[in-house]
Amino acid sequence: MKTYTVPNSDLTVSSVVLGLMRIAEMEDEAIARLVGEAMDAGVTVFDHADIYGGERHRCEARFGQAVRLSAEQRSRVLIQSKVGIRRGWFDFSEDHILRTVDESLAALRTEYLDVLLLHRPDTLVEPEEVASAFDKLHAAGKVRHFGVSNHTPGQIELLKSAVRQPLLFNQVQLSITHANLFAQGVAANMAGLDQSIDRDNGLLDYSRLKGMMLQAWSPFQKQFFDGVFIGDRENYAELNDLLEALARQHGATPSGIAVAWITRHPANIQVVLGTTQPERVREAAAGSSIRLGREDWYKLFRAAGHKVP
Repeated sequence: MKTYTVPNSDLTVSSVVLGLMRIAEMEDEAIARLVGEAMDAGVTVFDHADIYGGERHRCEARFGQAVRLSAEQRSRVLIQSKVGIRRGWFDFSEDHILRTVDESLAALRTEYLDVLLLHRPDTLVEPEEVASAFDKLHAAGKVRHFGVSNHTPGQIELLKSAVRQPLLFNQVQLSITHANLFAQGVAANMAGLDQSIDRDNGLLDYSRLKGMMLQAWSPFQKQFFDGVFIGDRENYAELNDLLEALARQHGATPSGIAVAWITRHPANIQVVLGTTQPERVREAAAGSSIRLGREDWYKLFRAAGHKVP
């Protein structure tokens, strides 16, 4: 498993993160096996959110019920959760952040979160309220590190106008086929080409310049929750041919190559898996260490439909 040093911190993290949004209906034994085998594969970061599971804190509670980490194991992993999404609206108020973290800690049966992310941008955000909540959580030992999810550079800078703790992470959607983060910069300044439109406000370069680690969610999704591209020969025949060829070349699987495509980028991007299958975690962990050549990286990029002028 490839690992990264998180800028502006003393953290070392696995390049693959196990997201636990789909464990609500799993048996305790299956959840424990999934987490245990992920740890055996080198995963050190486990991703939650208060909204996962169909009701608030459902997946966090299933994790807390099923997974019994020893003190030594707990010291080796990072438990990450998110706050801010409510039913039909977003809420970064101080009261909601503080109350939600307490509920998450109780559900997870842990004394602290290693990382807390603000889930989706709240356009009514008052940075001073977020700062006050973060200060209280940090001082109480309830949250050790902070970050955001799905935020633009301007939204991050607005938060930083008041927040004192480093914002270490930004979790964003990224896959070979949903690669706006990369594709716009490759085709910048090309009139009439949809790919050249900047939809991310320069987020990739901003993140690298500011030392903010990106986490890629839905790394196998075609676009937005419309199924995976791996095995979809109707829409992505060329891409799947190439994924399979590179998998044979590197002794991996197509999903492992899809992970390698993300971890090859020098921005050191973490890949957030949503799988409930331990074998998929092992495939991703193995793929994370494969270093694709530049030519193969761009071949995959083009096969997914992106332009290289």
